[in-house]
Parts: sequence; structure tokens; C-alpha cells
Amino acid sequence: MAYVKASEREQQIIAAAIAEFSDSGVPRTTLRAVASRAGIPLGTLHYVFPTKDQLLRSVILAVIDEISAALRAELSVARGVEDALRLGIGNFWTKLVSHAVGLQTMQYELMTYSLRSGSDGHLARLQYERYSAVVTEFCENAAQAAGERCAVGFDSLGRIALAQIDGLILQYVASPDLQRAQRDLTNAIDMLVLFADPQPVARPKPVRSQPA
Repeated sequence: MAYVKASEREQQIIAAAIAEFSDSGVPRTTLRAVASRAGIPLGTLHYVFPTKDQLLRSVILAVIDEISAALRAELSVARGVEDALRLGIGNFWTKLVSHAVGLQTMQYELMTYSLRSGSDGHLARLQYERYSAVVTEFCENAAQAAGERCAVGFDSLGRIALAQIDGLILQYVASPDLQRAQRDLTNAIDMLVLFADPQPVARPKPVRSQPA
């Protein structure tokens, strides 16, 4: 077998795991199946990821990176929070939801697997803390770049946005009606913008020097 750098091998396994989890489901997928899809011996996979939990953690982080990239695609944060929410969430839905039902199902299975696998649910907490943090940071950066403030804390905005979009994804996974989903997504973003109520930050007036 040709030599492959450790970082490249890790990414190769993560990509294979995401594909296998999306196609077959998290509970039914074995490390042997992931190794087979990656085209490597099982021993090589065990060397890189000794346990399934370690592999799942890396998968979660990889998916979060993909979500973050989708939110920021073709986006100028200098246009403010409203534009960031509308364009960012729209890009995310188009790239990672509309034609990626398996990927979305996999993420929910990762959460339930973590909660029911006998562990302390740390992977589920990591998953949703990171999801929320991505949206929170995304909105906060847009506000700062555009000189805006919001009526609510960015951490609260991130959690509420995640709850809304998460609910719409679940409905879409259960019943993939793209036109209905797009209408509902537009309405959800409208509500988020009203909730955030982004406004320009008032700039302090310059202090005039007094004549001597």
C-alpha cells in the first residue's frame, strides 16, 4: 500500500465514515464497514481511530466545519446581521439539506447514539454546543463588521436560530417537500430577523475643543 500522510489518512477515513453513516445509519455501521469504504485494512483504521467514539467525534467536527463553510459561502458580513441570516441560512439549506437527507439523518442519529450508547452523552453535547456556537459567532461577526447591535444576546440568537432550523430540517427529513420547506424557511428567517432586530450602533458625537 502506498504511503499516505497521517493527516490525509485521517481525512480519508472521516469522509468514508460520513458516507457510510449517511447511507447505512450510525447504529448499523461498523468500523470494518468504514475501513472497507475507505479502501484500507481494519488495522489501519484502528490505528488512526482506536474507538468508534473517537471516529464519531471527528465526524461531528468535520460536519460542523462544513456547516460553517456553507454559512459563509458568498457572504459579506459587512452587510449586517439580516443579510447574514438570509444568505447564510439559505446557502446552508441549499448545499447541506435540500439534497442531503442522509447527511441530516446521520446527524440526528449521532445525537441519539451518543445519548443511548451508555456514555455520558458528551458527543451530543459537543454536537449541539458547536452548532450553536457556529451560528452565534456567525451573527456576532456580521454585527461587528456592519456596526450593528441586536436586541438580544448573540448566544440566545444562536440557540433560537438553531432550534428553528433544526425543527424545519426534521420535518423535511420526514417529508421532503422542497417548496413547503422553502416557504417555511423564509418565514423562519423573517421571525429571526424580527427577534434579533439589528440596528446601527449610534456613533458618539465628536467632542469640540473649547477655545482657550
